[in-house]
Amino acid sequence: MPHALITGGAGFIGSHLAEYLLNAGQTVTIIDNLSTGQFQNIAPLESNPNFRYAIEDIRNIHVMDRLVSECSIIYHLAAAVGVERIISEPIETIETNIGGTEVVLKTARRYRKKVMIASTSEVYGKGVTFPFNEDDDRVIGATTRSRWSYATSKAVDEFLSLAYHKEVGLPVVIMRFFNTVGPRQMGRYGMVLPRFVRWALANEPILVYGDGQQQRCFCNVNDVVQAVFKLSETPEAVGQVFNIGSNEEVSVMELAERVRQRTGSSSEIKLISYEEAYHSQEFEDFRRRVPDIGKIKRVIGWQPTTPLNETIDQIIAYYQENTHGRD
Repeated sequence: MPHALITGGAGFIGSHLAEYLLNAGQTVTIIDNLSTGQFQNIAPLESNPNFRYAIEDIRNIHVMDRLVSECSIIYHLAAAVGVERIISEPIETIETNIGGTEVVLKTARRYRKKVMIASTSEVYGKGVTFPFNEDDDRVIGATTRSRWSYATSKAVDEFLSLAYHKEVGLPVVIMRFFNTVGPRQMGRYGMVLPRFVRWALANEPILVYGDGQQQRCFCNVNDVVQAVFKLSETPEAVGQVFNIGSNEEVSVMELAERVRQRTGSSSEIKLISYEEAYHSQEFEDFRRRVPDIGKIKRVIGWQPTTPLNETIDQIIAYYQENTHGRD
């Protein structure tokens, strides 16, 4: 029976992946320090005899050595995430992302285990060629703006992972996620859609940062998990980088309108500046972010199937049913 180790497994994507793999008959171990993950996300899995967990930091090399030695594949999802956290805690962002990935790769090399590496669309930086292709050049802001530390740290993760593949033959697959959304995602660290839903359900002002004309693509977590699993099962994916996301574009202002409409909310939609939102002059935003998903379609035949409105309804239902979801 396959035995998967998921780092960051109590998080939003990690907990959905754990459920998916358990339903597929696999054994699943997760490790998470609960800095952004929540134990509530994995509590329903405790009764499954094929599920186990460790509440620990992935930088604990002794714990990681044991867990990696027991598994057959690693899904490395643990990272410091969220724009607000990145700006307020840049040291933790850099050390967790780079140091944690270093431990994962070194341990995986010791036991020759495949590693699925979670990366991000942030690595494209201020890209100006659309849609973003995996081989596009990157344009990153100044080092004096800590907002870019996340993009840079994840790019280093990619470089290091590909170096392990090229130099020592470690099987790695890099997955660049584009705005994954769905039930269990928290708005606490700046994730836009759950924040909009929470405000709308409370009939509080829906705060849209900047001018609201930023274009984004949102992909349902269930679609993303299916892509991750298919990539893990595909030998041709090893040593490659893949965009995973939707190419259904929407402006942030339109997103706020959709949320207000689908919740039946009386909330006012209010524009505020980035300086006011983040209490910092450091923030820079992307005007548009859309993935080229041609490569992943060719390799595993995947494309997202869940419409954005359906995803919004899932998040609304989650917030209505779970008091702990009200962050």
